[in-house]
Amino acid sequence: MPSWDKCRRAFAWVDRLPPRLVVAVATLGPVGHWGRAPGTNGTAAGLLYFILLYPWLPLPAAIFAVLVSLYLAVAFCDGAEIRLNQRDPGCVILDEVVAIPFCFFGVLAAAHAHNWSVWTVLLAGFALFRFFDILKPLGIHRIQHLPGGLGVVADDIAAALATCVVLNLVIRIPWTAL
Repeated sequence: MPSWDKCRRAFAWVDRLPPRLVVAVATLGPVGHWGRAPGTNGTAAGLLYFILLYPWLPLPAAIFAVLVSLYLAVAFCDGAEIRLNQRDPGCVILDEVVAIPFCFFGVLAAAHAHNWSVWTVLLAGFALFRFFDILKPLGIHRIQHLPGGLGVVADDIAAALATCVVLNLVIRIPWTAL
């Protein structure tokens, strides 16, 4: 397996950007510095990002958008770690933003099919994602120890996938039969 330093070559272009720009992208400008819970700010921004973009995209475009956003998030989060000289700084919230679409794979269609309110599902996804992102159960805490921007983003993707599984299960439970 190649070392992280060799993998970082795929993100070398970030090293040529002004440090303030790299940090501003990773923190969403001032948003990552607001209040005591920047991860919650990032989750809210991610939910807005998801609502405004993903429901309107055809599946191939959504997959492309997810892949591009993941690549950019790893690159900018890695660059911000280096420039801030901190491991997974709290103000870096781009990782939450790009993880949110993973919370809702197949969920909105299932919600519609089972007569769930989309807003209820979105709010539940928000709350579950924060739960998994903060507590990092199910081995998610180990994932964040991956090097550089990969670790910054990967634990949020794992939290989002755990959220997705829970949402899909809860929506599909025949609650009227209970």
